[in-house]
Amino acid sequence: MSAQYQVNGAVAVITLANPPVNGLGLATRTAAVAGIRQALADEAVKAIVITGAGKAFSGGADIKEFNSPKALTEPTLHTLINVVESASKPVVAAIHSVCMGGGLELALGCNYRVAAPGAQMALPEVKLGILPGAGGTQRLPRVLGMEMALNMIVSGTPVASEKLAGTALFDEVTAPGADLLQAAVAFATKVADVRPLPTVRERKVDYPNHAAFLQFSRNTVKAMSGPFPAPLKCVDAVAAAVTMTFDEGLQYERELFMQLVQSPVSKALRHAFFAERLASKVPDVPSDTPVRAIASAAIVGAGTMGAGIAMNFANAGIAVTLLETRQEALDKGLATIRKNYENTVKKGKLTQEKAEQRIALVSGTLAYADIAQADIVIEAVFEELAVKEAVFKQLDAVMKPGAILASNTSTLDLDKIAAFTQRPQDVIGTHFFSPANVMKLLEIVRGAQTGKDVLATALALSKKLKKTGVVSGVCDGFIGNRMIEQYSRQAGFLLEEGCLPEQVDKAVEKFGFAMGPFRMGDLAGNDIGWAIRKRRAVEKPAVTYSKTADLLCELGRYGQKTGAGWYDYKAGDRKAYPSEQVNAMIVQHCADIGVARRKVSDQEIVERLVYALVNEGARILEEGIAQRASDIDMVYLTGYGFPLFRGGPMFYADTLGLPNVLDTIAAYAKGRHGDAWTPAPLLLKLAGEGKGFNS
Repeated sequence: MSAQYQVNGAVAVITLANPPVNGLGLATRTAAVAGIRQALADEAVKAIVITGAGKAFSGGADIKEFNSPKALTEPTLHTLINVVESASKPVVAAIHSVCMGGGLELALGCNYRVAAPGAQMALPEVKLGILPGAGGTQRLPRVLGMEMALNMIVSGTPVASEKLAGTALFDEVTAPGADLLQAAVAFATKVADVRPLPTVRERKVDYPNHAAFLQFSRNTVKAMSGPFPAPLKCVDAVAAAVTMTFDEGLQYERELFMQLVQSPVSKALRHAFFAERLASKVPDVPSDTPVRAIASAAIVGAGTMGAGIAMNFANAGIAVTLLETRQEALDKGLATIRKNYENTVKKGKLTQEKAEQRIALVSGTLAYADIAQADIVIEAVFEELAVKEAVFKQLDAVMKPGAILASNTSTLDLDKIAAFTQRPQDVIGTHFFSPANVMKLLEIVRGAQTGKDVLATALALSKKLKKTGVVSGVCDGFIGNRMIEQYSRQAGFLLEEGCLPEQVDKAVEKFGFAMGPFRMGDLAGNDIGWAIRKRRAVEKPAVTYSKTADLLCELGRYGQKTGAGWYDYKAGDRKAYPSEQVNAMIVQHCADIGVARRKVSDQEIVERLVYALVNEGARILEEGIAQRASDIDMVYLTGYGFPLFRGGPMFYADTLGLPNVLDTIAAYAKGRHGDAWTPAPLLLKLAGEGKGFNS
């Protein structure tokens, strides 16, 4: 059963029991309706209490049922709420811990609500590209007032129950530590004979000059919502609470919900929601795999990346030691950390007290012996195998048994790095993304001999550091950088065929990327790609690249750090200004290699960049480097600025239809550098079967 029934005196208690958050799936709805009907049929029962088992009242509808027959199978959530609202005996919601989405809508359908302090109240549907579809937009304004309700619905942000005490949402908020169920049963007993039964639907929304407020809200939301349609639809639905009858408003809300739930944006957001949760699951690593305790950490290298990684640990309350070879470099790294925290305080995002607490967790040393007792050490030195070898041999010699030895390498062979030690089972890749204290992605690279407990520990650590951990196998560049290399190759070829950096960047930014390839190169440092291409020239001489990026680096234009890259930069200004020198260099290079420049459409730019990601992603999937297509999508959504509303490169390809993607790739294969467009075998196979990557 996913709802339990028991009688306490003259009160029937129905407990939603569908772990982990008592989602209102079909089985739970069916059991809850049966419980209410049983209570109504029992003459000895005078009132009903609905509560939730475990750590939630209810987290809301089961999202997996959206766009499936189960969502419309009776009893639907609407039916459950109608059964509650039309009951002939008072129904009391006993709310604790989590009361969100359909869970809050169910509570609003009850006659009374008793809440424990600290319960998180929210209608977060907007974050999934939809709006509350079971009366939330009509009932919440009737208990909180239009302004407060609108803010909650448009933002989806949880509000603690005690902050809503005194509103008509709650009839009682219990004292801290009080027994909620006991209080709810006592309240139900007290109101058992009160008639008529109060319902939220009968309340009126009173907001003077609501038309002006709603127009202001629409203007504000429209300016902030960009390509996401749900926030503006939320305003429209809330407006119905004051401009229509309750039943008309309910019908209008349902129409808007059905429009949104079928939209590509909502499907993309729901895909990302599930993808993030799936990423932490590794088929051969059971959920009960023991993890190693991480109470202290060390970082080798106090540069930009090392300092950023150290901040992640300090933010999580874990003591961390930075190791450097020179005092000057160490002092610079520690100063960078302090400056970053001071800037956060200035922006009002952190108190001075908390900043000082975090700074105090970071120490520095020049001696390997001083980090020997750390539970995890992360190497963040220059991306060169010989440099990594020297570091890992030292770590192998000094680190305590059971310490995790991690590398922040972004491209190098982790198995070779592990072989520099006598404990390859303790070696793992933890590839942070720059700026490491901001970017959400943590690519966790599993070596051939990485222990399952080490992998489980890294995944648990990623959550503690508030990162999205995605597991990758070992290959050159892992998931993200292996794919971005093909994306960058196409960007370079586009320069040789008629584009300038600004056109390429603007086209993909209009598509939704946070940043185009050339602005991204300037931010990361163009010298990094240069080093990789030099390595490729030795290892894979048959792979071709545009020479424009090498010519740029030969001019010393490494990006923002040198004040000049693909773009010009001004002191203290991160804005990218088109460079006449670079544009002239590109045009001259085309003349030198005898390529006539042509007009390139924005559509071609987007297709070539995005499909290059998709094609390489298909190879990565087929080789088992990524566990699933959604993991690739998570890498690109959280680490590379791929537009969230498109769901990631593999999901986006699915929405277009893989046969269509394959046809376009075949057309580009006939053009210049057509060898870069050999279709991945998995793409050919799935397109032929009419399937998608995420099928």
